[in-house]
Amino acid sequence: HVQLVESGGGSVQPGGSLRLSCVASGYRMYASDYCMGWFRQAPGKAREGVATMDSVGTTNYARSVKGRFAISYAGDTVYLQMSSLKPEDTALHYCARGCRDTPRSAAQALARSLYRYWGQGTQVTVS
Repeated sequence: HVQLVESGGGSVQPGGSLRLSCVASGYRMYASDYCMGWFRQAPGKAREGVATMDSVGTTNYARSVKGRFAISYAGDTVYLQMSSLKPEDTALHYCARGCRDTPRSAAQALARSLYRYWGQGTQVTVS
């Protein structure tokens, strides 16, 4: 049973920083599981891709967070370092792992449908 657990969310003032963590457990790591991402969903909006990393370490970022957010991982934990936070970053942030296919473009890498496993989300509020 695959489980992803996010943590690190909270409330912060504009310009502040947070680091989100996502710990994975319950499955054997295959190459596709090193494909990972962070998504977010604000009230009334669709879930959108924020930052992803594929199995060879290629990263992709949404235009709105490029230069401010950084995805990384160590062992079973995926991180999202968020800096220079803005009110529009307020959302429930989810981690995702396990790609159904090898992404061939940034748009594919940031697509929700690519990922098999999802966490329950951690709230980030910037105000």
